Amino acid sequence: MTASDRPNLRVDHDRLWSSLMELGQIGGTEKGGVCRIALTDLDRQGRDLFVRWAKDAGCTIKVDQLGNVFARREGRDPAKPPVMTGSHLDTQPTGGKFDGAYGVMAGLEVLRVLHDSNYVTEAPIEVAVWTNEEGCRFAPAMVASGVFGGAFTLEHALSIKDRDGVTFGEALKQIGYDGKEPVGGRPIGAFFEAHIEQGPILEREKKTIGVVTGAQGQRWYEINWTGMESHAGTTPMEGRRDALVGAAELIVAARTIGNRPNGRSTVGVIDSLPQARNTIPGRVFMTVDFRHPDDAELTKMDAEMRAAAADIARRHGLEVKIEQIWYFPPSPFAKELVDAVRRGAEQAGYPHMDIVSGAGHDACYVNRVAPTAMVFVPCKDGVSHNEIEDASKGDVGAGAQILLQAMVERANA
Repeated sequence: MTASDRPNLRVDHDRLWSSLMELGQIGGTEKGGVCRIALTDLDRQGRDLFVRWAKDAGCTIKVDQLGNVFARREGRDPAKPPVMTGSHLDTQPTGGKFDGAYGVMAGLEVLRVLHDSNYVTEAPIEVAVWTNEEGCRFAPAMVASGVFGGAFTLEHALSIKDRDGVTFGEALKQIGYDGKEPVGGRPIGAFFEAHIEQGPILEREKKTIGVVTGAQGQRWYEINWTGMESHAGTTPMEGRRDALVGAAELIVAARTIGNRPNGRSTVGVIDSLPQARNTIPGRVFMTVDFRHPDDAELTKMDAEMRAAAADIARRHGLEVKIEQIWYFPPSPFAKELVDAVRRGAEQAGYPHMDIVSGAGHDACYVNRVAPTAMVFVPCKDGVSHNEIEDASKGDVGAGAQILLQAMVERANA
């Protein structure tokens, strides 16, 4: 399809913004953010609102066995694989209004524009709401899109437990989104995901559109240190087996390991036991998150961390158990779809640049079974996973316009 053949379809910036703000009230916090944790009643409320809006836009709704929701607008040829977009509605405990929600609302705006214009694409259009993208309640992240993409089994996902011992499957049933549709196993013509960048690059470079060429690889670890509890006042310093000291040294080592070109390292959780001020900690649990766009470098980071942990354990008389709970290889996106996003930005006159995603997204797992691309827009000061997360109405509208153009072009190809 050439530019002259493309219908003159335009997103409604005000409507898109209004929907984002209304959705943001579900789980809204005093600081202006959102706490809408996966598979809670607030998550259900967000899903219910999306389903109602999608039905109002003429869509049919299907829910699969992991609670992934698919709103479908039929095409002229229902036999063609759908062109899909979407993201997630769950948030971090101190999340914002845009992470995930923007991608879903941008997809909804595409549906609304097509519905209002009575325009029918050749292939069907679908908008997906993926379950548990954040992974803060049920680790790892993106597990539902991961099953869709063949990275995990359905049984594994349903059996994951949160810290209270509630399984994914139990929580899904509690909110009424334990659907009957199979997870994946059907052709997808293309998948696009719109998202805030979650970093400072687009804003710094004064670009409206980020043409995402791929995503960083990730390795997540759960690490347990075991030493020996003993009296804080009577145990000499040289004889201590302090598990917290081991963890602290690994935190510093992990930061050094991540401090390489394009590297990232984060220790996000640490639990020390027995939590008594006059007892030397004998047990510590911690997490480590490594990221890099080059798989060979990510492998080196893994080896360096394991060597550092072994050395720390030896020097302090500790035992250390390292479990890699998630490995996500670097994900290059489909060139023809990346080109479509770039072409759309050029034709619309938006300043744009190629960019690699530093975060994982559902698109990365869908990329395993369908050609995929992403559209980034700037977020204020590059801040995300924070209640002050923000973006401008003009930028989110621009991203939705590029999404609309790319999806219609692909659906009519």
